Amino acid sequence: MSTRGSSAKRLPLTGVRVLVGRARRQASALSSELRKVGAQVIEIPFIEIRPPRSHKPLDAALKNLDQYDWLILTSVNGVEALWERLKKLRITKHTLQHLKIAAIGPATEKAIASRGANVNVVPKEYVAEAVVRSLRSKVKGKRVLLARAKVARDVIPRELRRLGAGVDVVEAYETVMPESSRQRLRNLVSDPKRRPHVVCFTSSSTVKNFVALLGASRERVARAHLQGLIFASIGPVTSATLKELGLRAEIEAKEFTIQGLVSAIAAFYTSHE
Repeated sequence: MSTRGSSAKRLPLTGVRVLVGRARRQASALSSELRKVGAQVIEIPFIEIRPPRSHKPLDAALKNLDQYDWLILTSVNGVEALWERLKKLRITKHTLQHLKIAAIGPATEKAIASRGANVNVVPKEYVAEAVVRSLRSKVKGKRVLLARAKVARDVIPRELRRLGAGVDVVEAYETVMPESSRQRLRNLVSDPKRRPHVVCFTSSSTVKNFVALLGASRERVARAHLQGLIFASIGPVTSATLKELGLRAEIEAKEFTIQGLVSAIAAFYTSHE
C-alpha cells in the first residue's frame, strides 16, 4: 500500500491508522498489540462500562451462592464487577469453592484465575453458542448463575433452560454510548488526513454504538463518511451485526480474541502487499 512506505523491514501495519473503540480502561491491551506490529492507533471509545443501576439482584445472588451449581461469566467486565461485589459484601473466595465455573474465553478465564478461582469449562470457540455446547451434558437439573451485561444475547439462558437447567440471569454491569465521543468520531472520519484505514470492533455493542455516534441509520450509513474504511471484527457474531447495519467485515478474526483480531488485521495487510 502506498501509504505504508518502502522499507523492507517494516512491520505489517507500518503506516496503517487503526481506530480502537473499546472502553477506555480496556483499550490499552488491543492498542498495545496493534502498536507492536506497527500500527498508528487512534482511541475513541464506542462504549462505556458502568455499574448497574441497582446492585440488588447481583448481591442477592451472591449472598445465596450455595444454591448454585454453576457460575457462567462471559466477559472480563463481568468478572471484575462480580468480584468487586464479593469484596463489598465480604464474601470470601471459599464461598465459591463448590461452584463449577464456565468462562467464555481465555481472557475471561485469566481474569477469574487471577482472583484465585478455578475455571472448569472454556469452549473452543469464544461465543455464547459454544458455551452452551460445552455445558450440554452437564447442566440438567442444575442451578446456574449467569452474570453479564444489562443488554446481551439470550442464547445461553434460553438454551440451557431447554437442557433442563434452572438459570438465573443477573446484571453485573451495563454498557452505554459515550456522548463525548460523538463529535470526535465525526471529525475523525471526515478528515482525509487523519481518518483511519481500519476500524476495530470487539463486540456487537461497539458496532451499534459506532453507527449511532455517527448519527447514521441503516439507510444513511453508506453516506456517513464511511467509504473506504476497512472494518475488522473479532468474530462471527460481531460480523453479523455489521451486516445487519449494512456494513461488511472485510477482516474477521479466526480466533475470537484480541490477539486473534490483531493477527487477522496484520495478515490482511501482508496479503495486500
